[in-house]
Amino acid sequence: MLFAKIFGQSAIIILFAAFITACKSAQSETPIASAPATAESTPTLPTITTIPTVTPGQPSPTLNLSDYAFPEFIDPAKRYMFYLHGKIIEDQGIPAISPDFGEYEYGAILEKLNEYGFIVISEQRPKDIDSMEYTRRISEQAKSLLLAGVPAKNITVVGASKGGGIAILVAHLLENKDTNFVIMAICSPETVAELIQNQIFLYGNVLSIYDSTDELAGSCQGLFSLSEGRGISRYDEVVLNVGTGHGILYKPLDEWITPLIEWTSNP
Repeated sequence: MLFAKIFGQSAIIILFAAFITACKSAQSETPIASAPATAESTPTLPTITTIPTVTPGQPSPTLNLSDYAFPEFIDPAKRYMFYLHGKIIEDQGIPAISPDFGEYEYGAILEKLNEYGFIVISEQRPKDIDSMEYTRRISEQAKSLLLAGVPAKNITVVGASKGGGIAILVAHLLENKDTNFVIMAICSPETVAELIQNQIFLYGNVLSIYDSTDELAGSCQGLFSLSEGRGISRYDEVVLNVGTGHGILYKPLDEWITPLIEWTSNP
């Protein structure tokens, strides 16, 4: 994985490219970025489709993502949660099924998170999306909530695998010390090393979650140490022992949902 920073007069442009895990390349879930926009060009935010694709032989999905679109009306009294899914949804559409982990239960995850009183915001990212442009999209949406009067402590960005990588970049760009982030199964040693090398700091209250048997991801402690005294306000890490490795992301397991909810409820 490669993070490169290019400093401009008024903004930071970051390239977030995928690392390829040899034994799991078909299911790798890390951000992919295209070349940065030049100073003369105006980046165009990607069009996010909510029309699911169906794997031949599989039943038609019933997930209605319009229920999780960014709200037209923002109520400052509500709590908001962005959920950024793993890469397999980009690659296969909905439903997405891994030979190792089974179906990515996207709809069940959103429904479970919605039960805790959040306005859940989520959308299906198109295949091969420019992750930096998508990072800007989420950052701007979070800023819209802040400008509408939503307290930063009532905004949470949750990212799974590649979605976790995007969440890291959102934290870096947003630079808000009170926003909550939950990054799940993203911190491989190679990823952390590149983040440290390129001085990608975390901001806000950040919780890392991964399974002890995950072959694709591990501890974010190195990234936490890098961010101490800069933008990170509070951090913790939960190591699960479910035993399904990266597969914990595919189901709405209480093992990861409970610490996530506790993290956002105890600023």
